[in-house]
Amino acid sequence: MTTRTAIQVLDRMMSLLDALAQSDDPVSLKKLSELTDLHPSTAHRILNDMVACRLVERADSGTYRLGLKLLELGNLVKARISIRDAAHLPMRALHKLTGQTVNLSVRQGDEIVYIDRAYSERSGMQVVRAIGGRAPLHLTSVGKLFLADDDAPKLKSYIQKTGLQGHTKNSIQDASDLEKELDKVRQLGHARDDEELEIGVSCMAASILDDAGKLVAGLSLSAPTDRLQEEWLKALKDTAVQISKSLGYKPTKA
Repeated sequence: MTTRTAIQVLDRMMSLLDALAQSDDPVSLKKLSELTDLHPSTAHRILNDMVACRLVERADSGTYRLGLKLLELGNLVKARISIRDAAHLPMRALHKLTGQTVNLSVRQGDEIVYIDRAYSERSGMQVVRAIGGRAPLHLTSVGKLFLADDDAPKLKSYIQKTGLQGHTKNSIQDASDLEKELDKVRQLGHARDDEELEIGVSCMAASILDDAGKLVAGLSLSAPTDRLQEEWLKALKDTAVQISKSLGYKPTKA
C-alpha cells in the first residue's frame, strides 16, 4: 500500500467513525454511505476491517456502532493526562501576561494542596506556601470553588469539622457569611480571597473541569492587593478553560 493510499484509507475510516459518533443508535450501511459520500462497497470493506480490530461493532440487524476498543483507548488517554502537564504552559503564559504568581491547586479533604506554581521575583510577592503546601478551603479562592460545588450536607459537615478558623481579620468565620460568599461564587463563576489567608495578598480563582464536567482543580492568580487588576480575571478564566479543554472538557454553547 502506497503512502497516499494509506492516508486515503485512514481518512475514510475517520469519516465513518465520525458518522457513527453522531448517532446514539446503530447506523445502517446505506446511511453511513450517504453521510460519508463513500460507495456502499467501499464503506462495507472498511467497516469489516474496523470490526475485525474492534473499533466498530456490527449489530444483529446489519447496522454498525462504535466499538469498545475506542472506550479502552479513550480511558488510557484519560488516565495518562496529567493536570500539571496540561496546565504547565498555559500557567507560564498567564504569568508572563500578568507578571503575578499563578497557582494550580487541588482538593484533599478539607484543604487545598498547591501542586504547581508559575512565579518570578518581579511578581513583588514572597511565596509563603511552597508546592505541596496546604490551606483551609474557606480561606482561599480555589477552596471556595470546591465548597461552592459541595451539596448542603457536605458543606455543613465541613463547617462543623473546621469551625471556620480564621487566619486574618478578613477571614470568613461565620457560616451564614460563608454561604453568602459561596452563592456569589456560583453566580459569578469565579472566586476571590480578599486577604483572608494572608494580609496584603489577594487572589482570584477559576475552575478547571475534566471531560465529565467535574471540578478537579483550581487556577488562581495571587498578587499584592494594591496590584491586583480586574482585567486579569478574563485572562484567568480563559486559561482555566484552555486547561479544561486539554483534559477533555467541552464547554456548552451559550
